[in-house]
Amino acid sequence: MIPLRTPRAPRWSLLGPAFVAAVAYVDPGNIAANVSAGSQFGFLLVWVIVVANVMAGLIQYLSAKLGLVTGRSLPEAVRDRTGTSSRIAYWVQAELVAIATDVAEIIGGALALKLLFGLPLVLGGVITGAVSLVLLAIGDRRGQRMFERIITGLLLVITIGFLASLVVNPPPAASVAGGLLPRFDGADSVLLATAMLGATVMPHAVYLHSGLARDRHGHPPAGPPRTTLLRATRWDVGIAMVVAGTVNLALLLVAATNLRGVDGTDTIEGAHAAVGEALGPGVALFFAVGLLASGLASTSVGAYAGAMIMQGLLRRRFPVLVRRLVTLIPALLVLASGVDPTKALVLSQVILSFGIPFALVPLVRLTANRNLMGTDANHALTTLLAWSAAALIIMLNLALIVLTVR
Repeated sequence: MIPLRTPRAPRWSLLGPAFVAAVAYVDPGNIAANVSAGSQFGFLLVWVIVVANVMAGLIQYLSAKLGLVTGRSLPEAVRDRTGTSSRIAYWVQAELVAIATDVAEIIGGALALKLLFGLPLVLGGVITGAVSLVLLAIGDRRGQRMFERIITGLLLVITIGFLASLVVNPPPAASVAGGLLPRFDGADSVLLATAMLGATVMPHAVYLHSGLARDRHGHPPAGPPRTTLLRATRWDVGIAMVVAGTVNLALLLVAATNLRGVDGTDTIEGAHAAVGEALGPGVALFFAVGLLASGLASTSVGAYAGAMIMQGLLRRRFPVLVRRLVTLIPALLVLASGVDPTKALVLSQVILSFGIPFALVPLVRLTANRNLMGTDANHALTTLLAWSAAALIIMLNLALIVLTVR
């Protein structure tokens, strides 16, 4: 465990777990959802990204706090409070969420390799899965700190890759400000808003962060050591969410500024081509590299989360190769089926959105429980905000079902 001190700003050595979790917020599903939203509806859904990112920051902090205060990951805490049948059912839905996550991430990596090197999608998916397996093996052998450094490096590549487009042709400030007014424009905009929300508030990142914080910092006793770590965690989450939110917003703004009304931009390949036409091949190259880094980093983090969920709920540890194949094979089957990759990406994010309440409801209940959390239990306002976020997500899902049926 790292020695602690109590300055206002934390030591940089205490930061890191939130940056691993933040990769989940800039995965290929985000790219597809945000590019689709910008190209179809312009600046209409800017507010969704802002609201979702604020909610994500609160939720990730609560997850990390649960791990630090209780010494339990969220899956372990759920396991301790449920019977066998309920626990298995809960694991099944969490595993389906993990599969949906990997579908988006493997597809994103495969698309990037196709754009960069012309590789077939299935081969690109296999390569993406193989590289992620290597990253997981490094994490297993060299420890969490090394894994954090690798993922944070890929996060930097993602950020540069997608911000390049925004720098070349900035959007009009008035249009961006207008997009901050909450509103929709038909069922399709609700579908995309839900996909964006599913891509931003990621269930597997909620499960994962509690274990990452616990594994990095241990289970400090109440008092100054824990206070210092909780303060450092707030900084960690805040900085990581600002980075992730900036990338997400940049993707939508680039699409709204350069791709609105352009034919074929409803796919990532079409968006890449349109970016090249509008902003030049150099910017298109940055876009493809950012997409590749996103696929590699996020699929590694997703597999890491899947292992933590499986171990926490079932008390079973599986070899790296096995836990990688559990979610990789369905993603490869989707690629081999010939389904439009971008549509599969967006729909995977909708599936993720339906999994969010199963992560959020127990998280809010547990972190508000004074018997479990002691003096570090949520304040009443924090609990109110967290329940409001969960309610908003659930209402969007219900609205999506009604509008889709109609």
